[in-house]
Amino acid sequence: MKTIGELEEVLKKEGILKGYTGSVPAGKPLTGLSWDSRKAKRGDLFICKGAAFRDSYLQEAADRGCDLYIAQHPIFVTKDMGGLIVTDIRKGMAAISGAFFDYRPGSPRLTGITGTKGKTTTAWYLKAMLDFWQEESGGKETGLLSTVMNYDGSKREEAVMTTPEAPVLHQHIANAAREGLSYLTMEVSSQALKYKRVRGLQFDAGIFLNISEDHISPQEHQDFEDYFNSKLAIFRQTKTACVNLDSDFAERILKAARKSDKIITFGRHPRADIRYSQVKTEGGRLAFTVECRQFTEHFSLAMPGKFNIENAVAAIAAATVYGVPVSCMKKALESTKVPGRMETFFSSDKQLCCIVDFAHNRLSFEKLYDAAYQEYRSYKKIITVFGCPGGKALNRRRELGILAGLFSDYVFLTSDDPGTEAVEQICDELKSYVEMTDCPCGCVPDRETAIRLAVQKGREFGERTLILFLGRGTERCQRIGNRLIPGRTDSEMVQEALERQP
Repeated sequence: MKTIGELEEVLKKEGILKGYTGSVPAGKPLTGLSWDSRKAKRGDLFICKGAAFRDSYLQEAADRGCDLYIAQHPIFVTKDMGGLIVTDIRKGMAAISGAFFDYRPGSPRLTGITGTKGKTTTAWYLKAMLDFWQEESGGKETGLLSTVMNYDGSKREEAVMTTPEAPVLHQHIANAAREGLSYLTMEVSSQALKYKRVRGLQFDAGIFLNISEDHISPQEHQDFEDYFNSKLAIFRQTKTACVNLDSDFAERILKAARKSDKIITFGRHPRADIRYSQVKTEGGRLAFTVECRQFTEHFSLAMPGKFNIENAVAAIAAATVYGVPVSCMKKALESTKVPGRMETFFSSDKQLCCIVDFAHNRLSFEKLYDAAYQEYRSYKKIITVFGCPGGKALNRRRELGILAGLFSDYVFLTSDDPGTEAVEQICDELKSYVEMTDCPCGCVPDRETAIRLAVQKGREFGERTLILFLGRGTERCQRIGNRLIPGRTDSEMVQEALERQP
């Protein structure tokens, strides 16, 4: 718990406090932070942030008992309401969140993972390595903030967003510290870096996986430079940078990584500090060898997809920062599967192989199709089911439509968070790109119907068929209009469809 005066001093030290309005005494304690007027309560500091903010939201918060706000300009609601006025609301939000929840670097030790593809799998791999190590040494399960699930020692819950807003993020970190967790692994999105959600945090290890054009739209990043520079910002707050030498723009990434205290490189590149080679299949599993200063060891993965080797080696790089034993690294990779990532289901006769994956951008589509052709060669046909979100990442549509058409024998286009854009309109645009490749395709706006028809089409082919359900992974809700509509995961719907068409 912090007082108004204490938060005022924090903002002064940050150099962003313009002034204080109102008559609320500086010694008054605050009991919470809120930016959703529907959830605001008495004792909260209300944060006025976002392009969609309206003064009426602050009025609603005041009606619910809030008597202090933080904003970039004064807002009159009642004469008694106090206001902390700052030059940058995003910096202010991060600063007060850290102060309110008593953030202390190193408690727990944080690993931040960024990149266009592979953040979730890498995070799960590293968490598993740390967990095996902690189990052996009598420590506690380690924390995780990921696209799929969050665990902070006090609660385990489905994630709402890749990287939470600063108040939620700092509450998770505070919970982990209070519960005695030594490590917390988290995904760090480009939006979290651009909008300063992670400002003020210190990452003991920061992993930069890869970069390709994505999230380009008026609501996200104006262009690739904005996206790339947002990602590179992670190094400003990282002690040891772990950089993939096989990534596009590796030299530029390395140059930015010099802001960190130390750099560890990984990949197949001969100059990598942690190198992998000798990739092969053993007993139905991917296997590979890792060489570095500390060891030369043989590893295998529980998950399919050769691209996951890159994620595994990234996790190994971070694990070496903490001194995790090789035995724990090996156990983790041999046992870890990530929900909604290369999740595989077969028909009873093995004629149909269905893969559910979160792939939703050009880089992830390319790597997934490459894995499909290399690792599922006995399957002669490929069907792809996917859609694109409404109103954002508009550059994906042409890329994904063409890629799906080039590598598939049939494509079903369907819904994936259409928002305020008509599903049919998105599907029609995607269809125009798929048809450029002469691949047959169909628009089926209802995703559950599209999944069922894809399994049916696989049977009609009469050959061993690989069916890819892409873009959503474990997500249950779709944003349709301005509402989140609950539903089922692709995995649940695929399993039901296979039971109907065994």
